[in-house]
Amino acid sequence: MLLRVYPRWLAVTAAAYVVFHHLGLIDGGLGPGPSDTQWIDWFDLVVPFLVLGPAAATLQAAGAGARTWLVFGIGAVTYATGHGVHLAANSVGNAAPGPTEHLWDEVVGHYIWYTGVALVVVALAMTMSGRPRPPLVGYAVAALTGLTWATNAVGGGTEAFSLVLALAAAAYGWRSRADLRAVLAIAGGVATITLIGTLLLSGP
Repeated sequence: MLLRVYPRWLAVTAAAYVVFHHLGLIDGGLGPGPSDTQWIDWFDLVVPFLVLGPAAATLQAAGAGARTWLVFGIGAVTYATGHGVHLAANSVGNAAPGPTEHLWDEVVGHYIWYTGVALVVVALAMTMSGRPRPPLVGYAVAALTGLTWATNAVGGGTEAFSLVLALAAAAYGWRSRADLRAVLAIAGGVATITLIGTLLLSGP
């Protein structure tokens, strides 16, 4: 039974990442909240749970081993820490923007956050070996996931760092395209093309 629900949990994980990592696009942040915050800041508190919960369920459905859970655990803590640093600094910046807020939000927070996301993806990839490639909709979800990685990188100012990881995902997925890991080639490829295009357009 668990093996049959694995693809569903993987799809839910990707969908959660795509949707909840674009909350910054909500105009006005759902309006002003208490103490000079925005309501979106409060909702953003639960985003790591909404993404990491389905990811953990995916690993459970896959019958992941101890090494996979270790990678996931390190990634989950890193992701949640970076996201929390970003959230706090970004919320403070709504009321009192400054260089310290910028450092913790746009630099430290984002790099830690995206490193954690990458480690979670590595853990998920460790469960994909030998599994059949997905139907067409699976490739579409993978493309949206790669696009989200790229747009987050542009918004967070981590283009070069995120491009290196996207290239690694694309290369690994291409070499392993005979099974489910082919989705990594799609996600990494879309992210790579988007980031290279962005870097070229923003060049001197």
